[in-house]
Amino acid sequence: MADARFEDGGDVPLRLVAQEPGDIPVLSALLQDAVVPAPEMRLDAKARRFAVLLNRFRWEDRAAAEVAQRPYERVRSLLVIEGVLSVKSTGIDRRTADLVLSVLSLEFAPSVEGAGVLTLILAGGGAVALEVEALDLRLEDVTRPYAAPSGKVPEHGAD
Repeated sequence: MADARFEDGGDVPLRLVAQEPGDIPVLSALLQDAVVPAPEMRLDAKARRFAVLLNRFRWEDRAAAEVAQRPYERVRSLLVIEGVLSVKSTGIDRRTADLVLSVLSLEFAPSVEGAGVLTLILAGGGAVALEVEALDLRLEDVTRPYAAPSGKVPEHGAD
């Protein structure tokens, strides 16, 4: 009997937790080029929770899509950040009801005893900075993948 291979596993939704600064680059890479309708970002101040429903490019599936010659995929994912003490945004015109934002990266600047500022860096100079009492995030796919509408891998031109 042969050992199981990674490729033999079923296609399952992504479910990740980040609780240490070293976890942030992994989430950042997975969130790169996600698109977010601005109204899909919500703060529940009482629960100290910030949630973002986004359309994430499936970077982890890119090579398999190319080998199989099938369309690249996106998936609706939920990013939930717990222990949020405050939220500040810049470069986002909240008066635009149909504003769609594009995620460039996720960064964490630690302060004391695990607290710090988690920043969602957006294309066009926008950012959402969340002061957190500790790193406590989760990223979870909430729909089945679908063909990326553009049919292309997101590109990043030189500025």
